[in-house]
Amino acid sequence: MSKRDIGQELLEGVRAIKAGQGKSVTVDIPGDVKEIRGRMELSQSAFAGILGVSVRTVQEWEQGRRKPSGAAASLLRIAQRHPEALLA
Repeated sequence: MSKRDIGQELLEGVRAIKAGQGKSVTVDIPGDVKEIRGRMELSQSAFAGILGVSVRTVQEWEQGRRKPSGAAASLLRIAQRHPEALLA
């Protein structure tokens, strides 16, 4: 078993990105927050509490004025695919 040279791997990765050879990753942001919440049978207040955001934020998402990002988008993907994970 050979030892990894993490520093060298990082340098090669940075060089590849600079050369335009980096891997791109597409992140799916769930679109219909109201539908996700509806399938979970939760009020806006309860849904906001589970996600750790304000009720106003949930309202903004549902009305299309804002899009969830970061951890909220990840939690919404989980809610969409495995709602029981957030309700446990």
